[in-house]
Amino acid sequence: MTDTLIKVDLNQAATDNEQVHNRWHPDIPMACWVNPGDDFILETYDWTGGAIKNDDDASDVRDVDLSTVHYLSGPVGVKGAQPGDLLIVELLDIGAKQDMLWGFNGFFSKNNGGGFLTDHFPSAQKSIWDFEGMFTKSRHIPGVRFAGLIHPGLIGCLPDHKMLAEWNKREQALIDTNPTRVPPLANPPFASTAHMGKMQGEARDLAAATGARTVPPREHGGNCDIKDLSRGSKIFFPVYVDGAGLSVGDLHFSQGDGEITFCGAIEMAGWVHMKVELIKGGMAKYGIKNPIFKPSPIVPTYNNYLIFEGISVDDDGKQHYLDVNLAYKQACLNAINYLTKFGYSPAQGYSLLGSAPVQGHISGVVDIPNACATLWLPTDIFEFDINPSASGPTKFLDGSIDLPIAYDK
Repeated sequence: MTDTLIKVDLNQAATDNEQVHNRWHPDIPMACWVNPGDDFILETYDWTGGAIKNDDDASDVRDVDLSTVHYLSGPVGVKGAQPGDLLIVELLDIGAKQDMLWGFNGFFSKNNGGGFLTDHFPSAQKSIWDFEGMFTKSRHIPGVRFAGLIHPGLIGCLPDHKMLAEWNKREQALIDTNPTRVPPLANPPFASTAHMGKMQGEARDLAAATGARTVPPREHGGNCDIKDLSRGSKIFFPVYVDGAGLSVGDLHFSQGDGEITFCGAIEMAGWVHMKVELIKGGMAKYGIKNPIFKPSPIVPTYNNYLIFEGISVDDDGKQHYLDVNLAYKQACLNAINYLTKFGYSPAQGYSLLGSAPVQGHISGVVDIPNACATLWLPTDIFEFDINPSASGPTKFLDGSIDLPIAYDK
């Protein structure tokens, strides 16, 4: 039997669990230790630690305290790991906790987190997804059912002090360019809601003052939200501290490329069965700065897609130069508008693109002035035909069902 080294009780506050943390800092004590070659299981909270409920009220998404996230299981110390090594993490299996066979997707309020399309969807909304084995469907978005590709949205190793200082310096410099922006350009350290695992007292307070927030991906991995990091994946992480300090959380049942809703994918609590190995001196041997990985050999098989293009021209018709971010936004908006012709609300379309196994591609970045990005929507996930035809679209929904919404107070 494989040992479960970190357990979580969904009825217990995440802040009461000393094997969980929500900041990155090199002084966070290891929650447990393993040897190279060991396999083990880590249980995880959903990324909010249980703040979002299985109901038809989006006020919890509107009011969530984003300074508390993400709740990560770890750090796991790997004996013999030293700075400059590569930590090999093989994801043997991933699943949902049996007492939470559902997940959620949502849009944050523009005034509390925002998201990729926050100017188009400024109010908080959410959808609930029920798991049926490897499949999922939502009472808030009828007419779709698809297989999940369960993966950790967030996985990485602890930074050293030099790297932590660099993160905080460069992100604060970005914030300083527009300190009143809503939503903000980045999230600086915030000590009062930092949960530093086993750290207590003065040591905890000192570390919490500079502990990096877990929101963005960085050189160590972190919140990369790569849907192909699923069962069977093998990830090669740079090691920056003795023991490596591997942590994982933010599990997703399914996700579209880009996790465009931010409270994105289908968020869930669950467990990860993994195995670790080391490549001594691997960072220099292979010139590794950021993690690299081999994807899962098991993926949902969808061969029929509608592919939506977007270019770097904004909603007002203003030309931008090879802006891939804008081009992908336009591809997403084009797909959302298309789905409304079948009776889906724009919010239902947006939520679906964040939850379903859509593919996002950078299709062209050389043909000035327009970058071209594409969004690949699998048509087989729908219970009806969404392909264009001479007869025109047939409305599947009549508008009587939509996502719960919570307007700002």
